[in-house]
Amino acid sequence: MKKNLLMKAVLAVTLFCIFLPMGVVLLWSITERWPWPGLLPESYSLRTVKELLFGSAKLPQLLCSSIFLALTVALLGTAIGILTARATELYHFPGKKLVHLASFLPLLVPGTVFAMGIQITLIRLGLSDTISGVVIVHLIAAVPYCITIMTDVTRAVGDKLEQQAMVLGADPLRAFFQVTVPSLLPGILSSMSMGFILSYSQYFTTLMVGGGRIKTIALVLVPYIQSGDRALSAVYSVAFVGSALAVFFVFETVIHVYQKRGESR
Repeated sequence: MKKNLLMKAVLAVTLFCIFLPMGVVLLWSITERWPWPGLLPESYSLRTVKELLFGSAKLPQLLCSSIFLALTVALLGTAIGILTARATELYHFPGKKLVHLASFLPLLVPGTVFAMGIQITLIRLGLSDTISGVVIVHLIAAVPYCITIMTDVTRAVGDKLEQQAMVLGADPLRAFFQVTVPSLLPGILSSMSMGFILSYSQYFTTLMVGGGRIKTIALVLVPYIQSGDRALSAVYSVAFVGSALAVFFVFETVIHVYQKRGESR
């Protein structure tokens, strides 16, 4: 009983710490004047909402391009994570430990150094200021996390059920997609969520490699925060968080539907 009360208290405090800042940001997004130490704003305005919807930022196009870019990184990162995890956990081959080490190397390099070095490489390859170049640099940042998540899940699931399915006559692809993938779904969801948010929130690497031509919502949001315009930065923050949560909701829905179909079979 005491343990349940403690868990509920921790959950309540956690939710409070999450939703209180979000409530303040929402209030700032429609605030015209809020001097310190006033508890509530003195005046309200829809200036920021009009700028968000009808201003020069073109929010719908900005969100579509940002979500498409982050989803591409999430899908590619998760696919690489699954393949790497299966190779390192289910097979033995020379250089296996080097693969483990290589998957963590991007985390050991400072972000600024990494962005400047990769920009020079992409310029030489003709990929600077392109979507492909931005996807590559985001993917390099996301892959270590995707590999780590999928390695843990693959180690827990193993391949015994997949082998049994093949013994019963299923070909390897059918055994993988109908037996192993449903077991990996929680890890796949976590990996895609991590890859998505890492790509979605990238600012410096996107600015360096994209050269300001590849627009994302993070690229527009940060200058408003630095400019000191709290109302505009707040309304863009709401759009940023809201769109990310909407994508996570879609992830959850797709996984839930896939699991339901698997159970009905």
